[in-house]
Amino acid sequence: MKTLKFCTLVHEYPNLSELGEDDIKLVEKAIESAAKSYSPYSGFRVGASVLLDNGKIICGNNQENSAYPSGLCAERVAIFYANAQFPESRIISMAVVAKSNEKITNKPVYPCGSCRQVMIETESRFQSPIKLILPGNDHVHILENVSQLMPQGFDKRLLP
Repeated sequence: MKTLKFCTLVHEYPNLSELGEDDIKLVEKAIESAAKSYSPYSGFRVGASVLLDNGKIICGNNQENSAYPSGLCAERVAIFYANAQFPESRIISMAVVAKSNEKITNKPVYPCGSCRQVMIETESRFQSPIKLILPGNDHVHILENVSQLMPQGFDKRLLP
């Protein structure tokens, strides 16, 4: 038997002011998008913004539905819209912000498994890492690629 260990590398910053201008702008757009979320059931507002290699910023937010699980997470709304509007443009970075009671959560909120898989496929599709920025009031987490979130995620490159 062999034991394998998988690790996730996360850079933690004490606050947003430690980030670069582009990252701060992306977080601000995600915060704006979270405010527009349709989340009457959970009250948990999530906003996402993606920076494309063509310089465009695309935003999305969670969209709930009473026929759960018919809603969609902010991350997938932003990614799918970006891919639909700019199918040849790769995603450089993505910010995801969560708000509860109209305040940003204290700790960063990480994407769900479905969003992680979509993000991994997007990295694979364009053969390019997506930097992930996850701010909270207490600190900010940055991952250099979304594969860090799910090291054994399904990847089409594994297929024969």
